[in-house]
Amino acid sequence: MADNLRTAPLRLRPSEYRFILWVGDLMMAIVSVFAALYAWAQYNLTVSIPRLAAQFELTREWSHERAIREATQQLDINVPFWFYLLPIIWMLLLVELYEPHVAGSGRRTTRGIALAAFIGLLGYSLVFILQQNTNLPRIGVGAFLLFASLLTLVWRVLFISIYKSTGQRRRVLLIGAGKAGQALAEIYRSLSAQSFNLVGYIDDDKKKVGKTICDLRVIGSSEHLLELIDVYHVSDIVIAINGEIQGTTFQTILDAQEKGVEVTRMPILYEEMTGRVPVHHLESDWIIRSFVDGLHVSGFYQLMKRLLDISGGIIGVLIFAITYPFLALAVFIDSGPPVFYSQPRLGRGGLIFNIYKYRTMRQDAEADGEARLAAENDPRVTRVGNFLRKLRLDELPQFWNVLRGEMSLVGPRAERPELVAEYQKQIPFYRARLLVKPGLSGWAQINYGYVASITETAVKLEYDLYYIKHRTFGMDFQIILRTIGTVLRRTGR
Repeated sequence: MADNLRTAPLRLRPSEYRFILWVGDLMMAIVSVFAALYAWAQYNLTVSIPRLAAQFELTREWSHERAIREATQQLDINVPFWFYLLPIIWMLLLVELYEPHVAGSGRRTTRGIALAAFIGLLGYSLVFILQQNTNLPRIGVGAFLLFASLLTLVWRVLFISIYKSTGQRRRVLLIGAGKAGQALAEIYRSLSAQSFNLVGYIDDDKKKVGKTICDLRVIGSSEHLLELIDVYHVSDIVIAINGEIQGTTFQTILDAQEKGVEVTRMPILYEEMTGRVPVHHLESDWIIRSFVDGLHVSGFYQLMKRLLDISGGIIGVLIFAITYPFLALAVFIDSGPPVFYSQPRLGRGGLIFNIYKYRTMRQDAEADGEARLAAENDPRVTRVGNFLRKLRLDELPQFWNVLRGEMSLVGPRAERPELVAEYQKQIPFYRARLLVKPGLSGWAQINYGYVASITETAVKLEYDLYYIKHRTFGMDFQIILRTIGTVLRRTGR
């Protein structure tokens, strides 16, 4: 059986899977540039021949061959340098499609590619309108977006099909059928696109062996782990045990690792599947290991993030100034004064600052002075307020907070002090979200909707802590692009 394990297909790790997708997408984008140049040239040639033919016919010197020759000589495609950078822009627009739960879904991949093409077309249209430059290559850019969308979609569909049909999917075995293991099984069952196969549990509780828990069978105990790895062709084992591990179990896991099986801890797989940190399945010293010992963002990242905040803040304030007369009038007519409202919020390190937003609720939304969370289809929201929330226009005044350095473009939601005081009593590690500046948008905001309970607030915290743990400039840029997509789809809340 050991030979069977050694001859099993080489299975891709998530990072390797994403890298192959990235390389394929880049190749499709580069091919699309040259295809767009060819289409652009053919278009110009097609337009030039009838014009020259009419000219030659008037002089009685026309011939089809001469028209083509003259058109070819006059054909001048002035290709700007930035046109060759379109593949890089296209890759940035596809950044959301490298998430595991998206990359394995044909439907979500198709939707993501269509949205990327739409955002690219919209951005180019805005540049064209603002510059009024007739030399901008409309045909070239349009052809690139068309070719890039089609070729990327074909490549993605082929890769997903080949990946699933050739045994490349990882086969994962859970060590522990307790709460941590069950949490992983429940999440796996809820995924619309599963990037690996979950084989079953291993548990040393004799009463659990043979039982099915969360649609997953307990196939044996740790003493038979090595044999079961061979039988089920396991490529990965995940340690989902809270507390201490028995010495014999630990040694068996080490033996499995020596055989080439990947060993992962439960929080790592949880993060991979959900993009969240499992706050209810972490050890007490996790915050020290993750955010003190293991989390040191570079000075370069901090500098780039602040420059992005300043540039984004300036653009946001300009948009606020341009739209203010119209939005303020709409709020005033719909529900009267005041147009804005202000609230104290907690920033980095627990510092209190005031935010300003367009008022989207009735004036008596909190008549008793008690802080309440906004709910989906909240009856306190006005008609204009609902429109502003869907397009995130109610948050335009907060760009001033970004310029002042109290907030960032990307980060956890700025929360009210009284709510933070309440949540930190009931949710583990809640105050850890104050390790970074709050943001206009964030990982939790784009992945989760309204929260109406402590349980949902804990889920949103898991997203926030995942961002804090994994934040990079690329991730910040991804969140900004996905926020733009949210605005365009009018799904803001």
